[in-house]
Amino acid sequence: MGRIFVVELDGRSYRCKFCGVHLAMPHDLASESFHCRRGKAYLFTNAVNITMGALEERMMLSGMHTVADIFCCCCGQIVGWKYEAAHEKSQKYKEGEFVLERGRIVGDMDLSTEIFADTGFV
Repeated sequence: MGRIFVVELDGRSYRCKFCGVHLAMPHDLASESFHCRRGKAYLFTNAVNITMGALEERMMLSGMHTVADIFCCCCGQIVGWKYEAAHEKSQKYKEGEFVLERGRIVGDMDLSTEIFADTGFV
């Protein structure tokens, strides 16, 4: 297995909820009005530190799409999917875009609200 090289983004960023690695920049956020099985999702024009799964045809609320699940390159958790192809003309704008599930990412502002459990006794 090779060494994992992680891209560090400058400034505010969206990160993996599970390991904190950078995934996307706020200026790459195209839409906050997407949904997934687990709740809200965001559409991004670019994402980093991800690996892609196999392409598959998936029926979504907006029609049939060819998509690939995307995973955090560090912890391996699924964080969303990438649109490879849209079968309906009105959905072509999604091609090449990334969807990150809101419940699987945090913004820099959210990192300060994490709760750390102290298991030691005083």
